[in-house]
Amino acid sequence: MHNDILDSLSDYPFDRLRALLGTTQPPAGITPIHKQIGEPKHAAPEFIAPLLTADLSEWGRYPPPNGTKDLRQAIADWLVSRYDLPDDSIDPDQHIAIVSGTREALFMAGLLTVPTDKHDARPTVLMPNPFYQVYAGAGALARADVVYLPAGPKTGFQPDFGAVDRDDLNRAALAYLNTPANPQGSVASLDQLKTAVGYAREHDFVLAVDECYSEIYTGDKPPGLFDACRELGGTSPFTNTLVFHSLSKRSNLPGLRSGFVAGDPELIKLLLRLRQYGGAQVPLPVMNASAALWRDEAHVEASRDLYRAKFDLALDMLDGKFGAFRPGGGFYLWLDVEDSEAAAHKLWTQAGLRVLPGAYLARDNPDGTNPGAAYIRMALVHDLDTTRDAITRLLNTLT
Repeated sequence: MHNDILDSLSDYPFDRLRALLGTTQPPAGITPIHKQIGEPKHAAPEFIAPLLTADLSEWGRYPPPNGTKDLRQAIADWLVSRYDLPDDSIDPDQHIAIVSGTREALFMAGLLTVPTDKHDARPTVLMPNPFYQVYAGAGALARADVVYLPAGPKTGFQPDFGAVDRDDLNRAALAYLNTPANPQGSVASLDQLKTAVGYAREHDFVLAVDECYSEIYTGDKPPGLFDACRELGGTSPFTNTLVFHSLSKRSNLPGLRSGFVAGDPELIKLLLRLRQYGGAQVPLPVMNASAALWRDEAHVEASRDLYRAKFDLALDMLDGKFGAFRPGGGFYLWLDVEDSEAAAHKLWTQAGLRVLPGAYLARDNPDGTNPGAAYIRMALVHDLDTTRDAITRLLNTLT
């Protein structure tokens, strides 16, 4: 017995990359550089080490179902500060759910929000194309019709909800929005966010905004969902919305598996109920460390400066080649190489540089074209010397 929906899903991007490269190896004497995965390499904040070992007995206890009061309060305070919210707008007991990293929660959003039918028809889940692959799995396994919204150069690499077919909007149960976006680094404007919230409320679907890269930006601080909710106002400002944040990218701690979801209190209540059946809570020592991390901005600012320096270096070296541009946020280069699979194969076998084909991060449009097919994604997660080496190999191989 097996799940036919799982059979219908494309292989995960990194599985497809392994299949593309097979048993090929870089030339002898070349040390591989792995830039295919968005795994931060900056040093973890040292101040969390004693917090993880302060009380070893905490590792032997089941954590509370929705984290500690201290952690939720730290997150509430951070949200109020980050999005300039009224002091009393975030209730730590109603607006916040602690999760084991946001991948799990982004997936659970599909199970949480998609009903059996909507208006006597099969529900839809809307998402940008290209996209973070968990969105597609969530939509498919919730047995919805997944609708991919173009997010290429013509739309500023963000989806245009105004262009969605009316029937697809009326059947929508859930829409994912990613800002800053993976893979392109595009940032949704405040007006775009407000428009998306408006569509969610008009058509009664949940807007799930993935802001896991929100604290890595190269210019101005990007707006977020809660900025839009603040501007729109109302007695229930977070209705029909959920926002997802993680310490993986912000604090260079992908192994900590610590994040949160915030927003509509009714949805938060249902998410917590769902997690009692299918989620594992963050360990107590990790919660203590997480609270300290959300209260500290110095390590975030230092990391952001390192990313800015790497973008400065890479973009200076590329000098506009491959359509290179400075993203609004995140740590990826999204480069137009004409044929992403061919370029990825050539870069690995000739230069020992491992990158991800953009074709693996997108689905074909109705006309058969793939919006990621021309692009490769490079994660600028290493130090400056390694970044310089990687860009040099790229230029020497593809130009």
